[in-house]
Amino acid sequence: MSENKIPKVIHYCWFGRGEKPEIVKNCIDSWNRNLPDYQIIEWNEENFSIQSNEYVQEAYESKKYAFVSDYVRVFALYHSGGIYLDTDVEVFKSFDDLLHHESFWGFEQENYIATSTIGAKKNNPLIKYFLDSYEGKRFLNENGSSKQLTNVAIISDILKRKGLRMDGQYQELQGIGVFYPQTYFSPYDYINCQKFITSNTYAMHYFYKSWLPVGARCKSNLKRITAKIIGGNNIAKLRKIVSRT
Repeated sequence: MSENKIPKVIHYCWFGRGEKPEIVKNCIDSWNRNLPDYQIIEWNEENFSIQSNEYVQEAYESKKYAFVSDYVRVFALYHSGGIYLDTDVEVFKSFDDLLHHESFWGFEQENYIATSTIGAKKNNPLIKYFLDSYEGKRFLNENGSSKQLTNVAIISDILKRKGLRMDGQYQELQGIGVFYPQTYFSPYDYINCQKFITSNTYAMHYFYKSWLPVGARCKSNLKRITAKIIGGNNIAKLRKIVSRT
């Protein structure tokens, strides 16, 4: 692989030593099927030191493994380069024609940048800035409660300060990376349970939300079932009606 390109390496995180659910196995199968010449690396307790960062250690000891991966994905991309994928991301086609970018990202909604699919060259300056934002950060508050600010909110705030317009449109920040519309890497609208897959879609994030409490995940699953019955567009219409009342 040329030094001038993002390496053909897929990084993903699986901490906690639990059994992978079916949706994760199916998504990883899609990586193997559509990215046969990419190396796949699983980051876990065996190849990453939990004690290397206070935020990570506190999140791990709290069994909030999704927040452990928030840090580890950025660590892996900065030190190795490659493409990070959440375990509930299905891949539809090769990323080969994106590897020339300094980094590539996609919008999750119009005003947020997704962290479920990130490609970056080794030592990318935006990834470094993202990684450094965890220095001195704690996962736990003084009263023992956890700070569950998502990395989507963190990177979106960083990019706003760097001049990115939160309008969902393609943009490039010189020397840093490119930012694609939602349809490229995150065409699933988890709020209204609608899919917007196009010929430009490389991958889809299913928002399995393993970090949420069981009750919240059950509510999310119920909404998905309802969407299958009445359609995601009807859920969107209902939300608009309710918001006006």
